[in-house]
Amino acid sequence: MGTALVYHEDMTATRLLWDDPECEIECPERLTTALERLQQHGLKQRCLQLIAREASEAELGLVHSPEYVALLQGTQALGTRELQALSKEYDAVYLHPSTFHCARLAVGAALQLVDAVLTGAVRNGLALVRPPGHHSQRATANGFCVFNNVAIAAKHAQQKHGLRRILIVDWDVHHGQGIQYIFEDDPSVLYFSWHRYEHGHFWPCLRESDADAVGRGRGLGFTVNLPWNQVGMGNADYVAAFLHVLLPLAFEGQMLATPECFAHLTHLLQVLAGGRVCAVLEGGYHLESLSQSVCMMVRALLGDPALPLSGPMEPHGSALESLQCVRAAQAPHWVSLQQQGAAPVLSPGTPCPEGRPSPLPLGEPQFKAVVTQAAAALSSLLDQLRLHPTPPVRVAVALIAPDTGLALPPGVLCEEGSLPQEETQAWARPHEALAQDGALTALGKVLYLLDRILDGQVSSGMAATPVPAAAATLDVAVRYGLSHGAQRLLCVAVGQLDRPPGLTDDGRNLWLNIGVEEAAAPSMFHVSVPLPVTTGGFLSCALALVLPLAYSFQPDLVLVALGPAHGLRDPQAALLAALLRGPAGGRVFALVDEESTPQLATVLARVLNGEAPPSLGPFSMAAPEDTQALMYLRGRLEPRWKMLQCCDLAA
Repeated sequence: MGTALVYHEDMTATRLLWDDPECEIECPERLTTALERLQQHGLKQRCLQLIAREASEAELGLVHSPEYVALLQGTQALGTRELQALSKEYDAVYLHPSTFHCARLAVGAALQLVDAVLTGAVRNGLALVRPPGHHSQRATANGFCVFNNVAIAAKHAQQKHGLRRILIVDWDVHHGQGIQYIFEDDPSVLYFSWHRYEHGHFWPCLRESDADAVGRGRGLGFTVNLPWNQVGMGNADYVAAFLHVLLPLAFEGQMLATPECFAHLTHLLQVLAGGRVCAVLEGGYHLESLSQSVCMMVRALLGDPALPLSGPMEPHGSALESLQCVRAAQAPHWVSLQQQGAAPVLSPGTPCPEGRPSPLPLGEPQFKAVVTQAAAALSSLLDQLRLHPTPPVRVAVALIAPDTGLALPPGVLCEEGSLPQEETQAWARPHEALAQDGALTALGKVLYLLDRILDGQVSSGMAATPVPAAAATLDVAVRYGLSHGAQRLLCVAVGQLDRPPGLTDDGRNLWLNIGVEEAAAPSMFHVSVPLPVTTGGFLSCALALVLPLAYSFQPDLVLVALGPAHGLRDPQAALLAALLRGPAGGRVFALVDEESTPQLATVLARVLNGEAPPSLGPFSMAAPEDTQALMYLRGRLEPRWKMLQCCDLAA
């Protein structure tokens, strides 16, 4: 089970045949530059490469009218003047004699990817296509889009493979109104779009692109629009949108992001639907930024750890206002938002005034600003790649004794090394529980593996500890990590594992204990929360508390310790470990007690290796006491940890 890359060189055939500043940015180099970058980074070679096929007329008919398909078919015989005249009948579209062939290939590539993923030939994949599709409608080309690639692929997945629930995530800068129109009354497809809106003044300037457009009929609540009303939204805004809107809804239903941010967003999507993610290139017109973003996405699909996010993790006030509006509009349709107390809408979006549409191309000053910002983002990305090269080993495990019941995935290293005994004894000396030979031997293995993570030889690790020595081992691991290169260490301790009394609130360590009797936050760096008793409660805890804390803190190492009587089911532990791979750039070290089942150790090793966690099972509402605990902690911690905010507190 690998990652597919679907492409056909014929999709570079279409290009603009006349002068049109609005359309010239949709060019063949969008694909060729992305492919060159994938090749340079060694990512293309790691994928299963599939040659795209043409979609049949019957497949195009899943979404488009026969008359529209016939019209596009006829363009193959038209001359340049006729093509230009027909193009002017649409908004921001140009046609070419090869458009029909290329557009059929674009749809066919998406269909091939869906088939490969849903038949189990691959785990996930990316279709590199043009022309794009998300603006096109049943009988109308629009915004460079000819056939609606993603909508047809979703219909195909429903009809051929019997899928009952599909999530479409559209993170293009423009609203994909074509997809929205096609599925707005269909409760089997959840469509989520974030897009530049500017209160209706940015193309396509539609009232139905605002937050209060939530679908119609049986599809109420299954259209989710997150309109950005201000330019310059950054990493924190996009991650906040996933944590506070998209992921809660997706689990319940079963503009200026840096390239590395797309890896984090892809990683977060992979915890859904068993990791069956089909990515289809739609927009993106700054060639360097697009190609690097494609590389970051493919890295994530391949299971590589995401690079740490750059910049402060604090959402803009305008982004928080948009999030609040979306949550308020969607709350009547989703239990998970009702339980988190969605606030009333601050200010409704205003329709686009007549005669004030923003064109697709930017003016020269805006374009120069965007180019400057993109160049800065790419420079930051190159710095990140130099500072955080991919470790040669993705996952290593250190076991107390060989375990025949442990089914490790290919490529996971069984680490046999240990810290020298004298050094191990020195670290163990303050703890009586570590005086026994078995505990001391296990500690030596833990510290040796931790060393390999800190020096960049291993990305993630897992180790077993004797039950009586679990708390002492965790204490030593935290202190060892902080003294051997970790600048900010997040410890997520589940079960009977109290915070060591000697740790100080110096800003370098954040301790989160899950499984205590009462919620408490003795300080901004010491947080305790009861273990929720339901699926919905656990998801709220993970998405609305644990991950926002982690992304706010920006750790360079995460310790996940499952102590005695931790109470997590295997899928819950796996989801927690999988989600925490993102904030620390993949540097996660899981500690489990030696009495844990082989199944738990196996599933942890698999998610640390980049596989999707198993399903949590049916969604169930959070218990009132769990919701109250979560709201108390969020109110207490929001002033310091800004990613916890999902509304504009200053408004």
